Amino acid sequence: MLRIVVCVSGGGTNLQAIIDGVKNGQISNTEIVQVISNNGNAYALKRAEENGIPGICVSPKDYEDREAFNDALLETVKRAAPDLIVLAGFLVVVPEKMIAEYRNKIINIHPSLIPSFCGKGYYGLKVHEGVLERGVKVTGATVHFVDEGTDTGPIILQRPVEVEDGDTAETLQKRVMEQAEWILLPEAVDAIANGRVEVKDGRCRILKNRKDRGVS
Repeated sequence: MLRIVVCVSGGGTNLQAIIDGVKNGQISNTEIVQVISNNGNAYALKRAEENGIPGICVSPKDYEDREAFNDALLETVKRAAPDLIVLAGFLVVVPEKMIAEYRNKIINIHPSLIPSFCGKGYYGLKVHEGVLERGVKVTGATVHFVDEGTDTGPIILQRPVEVEDGDTAETLQKRVMEQAEWILLPEAVDAIANGRVEVKDGRCRILKNRKDRGVS
């Protein structure tokens, strides 16, 4: 059974997609053991409570400096003993010590087709604003492993979404969530939980059958 911790900052719609996926069997061999938010008012914590999942707030505001917060975040994660950490709209820079501790065991969902519209400054609506400003015809979402860079880790899955005439950043964001994010993230978690994800030489591939050695 894959033990996952989900880290969120806001409403938690991607968290809900994982919760629903576990409940309906789309995600197998998986248990959500904790939800962590940097925002005590995040609705994601309410979603966790409603589904009987332990939730906790670890906020930078509660610590004297960033290093103390990073240590607290890592210790909170360690206590949950996860096999996988899922960043589902987590607007916090993950400390390098945490990345080193959980190499290829942290995944993130980004609302564009990486390497487009990603990296520093591209988050939330800013991604979709950038897409519309550039006038591209196809955007989408990407699930990737987290490394020390920003949106630079091995890509696990991507799914395209067409940009429509008259789109605003808000309408495009909603469609990318519905047509890509909420589909990709459960799919990626299930593939990892069932040993079908392999990382080699900085690249990731999805295997048709379960690997005997389990999660990469």
